[in-house]
Amino acid sequence: MLDLKVLTQTLGDLEEDEVMELLKDFMETNPSEVEALEAVAACQSGMAIVGDLFEKGEYFVGDLIFAGELLTEAINVLKPALGGGDSTVIGTILLGTVHGDLHDIGKNIFRSMSEAAGFEVVDLGIDVSSDVFVEKAKEFKPQIIGMSGVLTLAIDSMKETVDAVKAAGIDAKIIIGGNPVTKEACEYVGADIFTTNAAEGVKLCQEWM
Repeated sequence: MLDLKVLTQTLGDLEEDEVMELLKDFMETNPSEVEALEAVAACQSGMAIVGDLFEKGEYFVGDLIFAGELLTEAINVLKPALGGGDSTVIGTILLGTVHGDLHDIGKNIFRSMSEAAGFEVVDLGIDVSSDVFVEKAKEFKPQIIGMSGVLTLAIDSMKETVDAVKAAGIDAKIIIGGNPVTKEACEYVGADIFTTNAAEGVKLCQEWM
């Protein structure tokens, strides 16, 4: 039986070998999708520990990057139990961190979980201009466009991008996410929905499908 608290703390401590061993042992028990989602949530809680330690100055940028890679690795181990593990693609998400913002950990978590849930994700990376969002939306014709940002200035960039997408006549649902995002910000930006939790965001996207 997987001890979720131990998994959370181990990931928070950035103990890669121990995290992988815990998850591989867990997968050998043939867990249900619900159990696998609980393991993902425990890993996300570990990321919260990493974020707290970074804010306290005990972790550095390199630790944040490593933590993001470790989480992606962990979710890849869990993917077979998360559903959507077959080749069926349930929809396409165009994803990027908006212009002026260089943060990508939250975006990468959302991408990994979306892929595990059966979405094809086109990741545009960081500091993505509204023109690029529009250009790539026309090229890939996604059902959903996801915009991420951590800085307060990202809200204005999101609004600019949503306005450009709508002006171009692109028919896609828009989800925004990140620390500064609130209900009021979502209304200001003109997005369909917002989230500050990757797992919740994926669930909302699944409901659209």
